[in-house]
Amino acid sequence: MAPRTGVPLAAALVYLLSACAMRSELQTMVSFGGISLAPVEFGAVPRWQLDDHRAALAAFVATCRRFDRLKPLQPLPPAIYAGLATDWQGVCAVARGVVHSGTSAQRFFEDWFQPFAIAGRGQHTGRITGYFEPQLNGSRKRSARFNVPLYQRPGDLINADLGQFDPSFRGRQIAGRVRGHRLLPYADRAAIERGVLAGRGLELVWVDNAIDAFFLHIQGSGRILLENGETMRVGFDGKNGRPYRAIGRDLVVMGAIAKQHVSLQSIRRWLTENPGQARALMNRNRSYVFFKRIDGPGPIGAAGIPLTPGRSFAVDLKYMPMGAPIWLETTNPLNPTLPLARLVVAQDTGSAIKGPVRGDLFWGFGRHARKAAGHMKSPGRMYLLLPKSAARRTLLHSG
Repeated sequence: MAPRTGVPLAAALVYLLSACAMRSELQTMVSFGGISLAPVEFGAVPRWQLDDHRAALAAFVATCRRFDRLKPLQPLPPAIYAGLATDWQGVCAVARGVVHSGTSAQRFFEDWFQPFAIAGRGQHTGRITGYFEPQLNGSRKRSARFNVPLYQRPGDLINADLGQFDPSFRGRQIAGRVRGHRLLPYADRAAIERGVLAGRGLELVWVDNAIDAFFLHIQGSGRILLENGETMRVGFDGKNGRPYRAIGRDLVVMGAIAKQHVSLQSIRRWLTENPGQARALMNRNRSYVFFKRIDGPGPIGAAGIPLTPGRSFAVDLKYMPMGAPIWLETTNPLNPTLPLARLVVAQDTGSAIKGPVRGDLFWGFGRHARKAAGHMKSPGRMYLLLPKSAARRTLLHSG
């Protein structure tokens, strides 16, 4: 990655060193399908020494509850290199001791994990974006103001894991409804907006802004400030199975927004200023999300664990094991001349997250989180940390 004009000398040196490390990694890289892994030393992981490893450790230990539920010899997907449940259960047992003892979190990761530089189809750099927990205004009852429903998951929505039918489809799912003896596509966004689900008692809550509801679908979870002052948390509970479409790209093609200026904020501004075209544009994204009420800590990621601001990371589960620590190297979305490098944990996924070097960083709740997530659209690199016991089998398999 070449340094940008105006980047401080220290940052430029970091990028140059990273490029040298990349050339070295190519000599030892091993491939599994669409992903390549190159074992590296922690000393070669950019800015590793500067992170708050204890914050990352807390997020990792929370995810250990997911590993605890698995049978010890159960392979973790992607099974060819992610190891067995027992590999992760072992490091989790040590991690819990580190949390309670106050010993070095950095030393724990260095002693028990092997980092791998990740590449996809020869590309070491991918796109890193951000997401956050939005807040909407809502009511439990429909009214002239609150007339946009958030729907609960319909009972006739069926999900199918295609990998159970054919290993070549590992990581792919479809959703639909059964009619007779056939599985058919579920209603798309336009049909649902026209009211195809109305009258079935599926309305979880009503909100006052269709554009805010649209972005809630993209974020996957949020808070609803009710009329009585109560706050209701809602979270992802399935989707209609239609492909996700990023309408920001449509706005670029239309000439409405320059590519370099596309952000959550600029897209929302265009939709608000063009109400006559907004609904048709939003309906180009045929994907539709269903919600459930969340009681207790949240929001909840796909791992079933409350997300940690700044440490929870959404990945493509076709390539990354859920619950794995990942070193993220990118730039600060609010000041691209500054690096953003930290240890995150794969605790979520999303329709737009496709590819080995692709991730979505959770920023949390509030004005700063909204701004950072909305502007985050940066190139970045990822280093996957595997338990050393799993890493040894991975390298043996590759040989």
